[in-house]
Amino acid sequence: MSTPAHILIVDDDVSIRVLLKEYLEGNGFRASVAADGPQLREALRTAPVDLIVLDLMLPGEDGFSLCRRVRAERDTPIIMLTAKNRSAERIEGLELGADDYVAKPFEPRELVARIRGVLRRSRAAEERASPVRAFSFAGWELSLPLRRLLSPAKVLVPLAASEFQLLAIFLEHPQRVLSRDQLIEQCHRRDAGPFDRSIDVRVSQLRQRLGDNAREPRLIKTVRSAGYLLAADVVRHS
Repeated sequence: MSTPAHILIVDDDVSIRVLLKEYLEGNGFRASVAADGPQLREALRTAPVDLIVLDLMLPGEDGFSLCRRVRAERDTPIIMLTAKNRSAERIEGLELGADDYVAKPFEPRELVARIRGVLRRSRAAEERASPVRAFSFAGWELSLPLRRLLSPAKVLVPLAASEFQLLAIFLEHPQRVLSRDQLIEQCHRRDAGPFDRSIDVRVSQLRQRLGDNAREPRLIKTVRSAGYLLAADVVRHS
């Protein structure tokens, strides 16, 4: 029998923490809770965590800052809880490395579906990448088993799980135009609507990680009315 995924719930509302912990455990997950930044860091030191559910509005250090701090140290998937109809918050969360978001108020079953979707996409990315262990491109190196990106100066660049997945897709299809629909499909975002722009946000944050100028990108180019293209020679390492 496989080990249940460990979900860490970070919210200052005790009723939400209790409700989500009970609901997640009732749906086959292992769940832990934290009320703020210090408790989040302590939980991450105590045991491996497979996914973090992170509320934006926290006392002291807010969810944006905590997301940035977590992402700088590890690639644990993050789902952010945001205020309803606050698109600016959702976009900022994605740019900081969150993998998905759920707007409050929400149904617990929606959150469970989101958690399962993020975990499924993360595991699928690892399985698809297994035949190749690493890629080299334009001086950069991406290790798949270690999920590690090294810059041309050999500096470790942290990647969110969604950024790692998107970069791996581009590296598997270099010098080829990939439409938004293709990227959404390969990222297993089948829940995306026809006007979903999350891929644009993820491309933008990936460009930032690669130091690629958004106005005149050298690596990930925008092909007008078609999609995106990785304009680099890629070497695969087994």
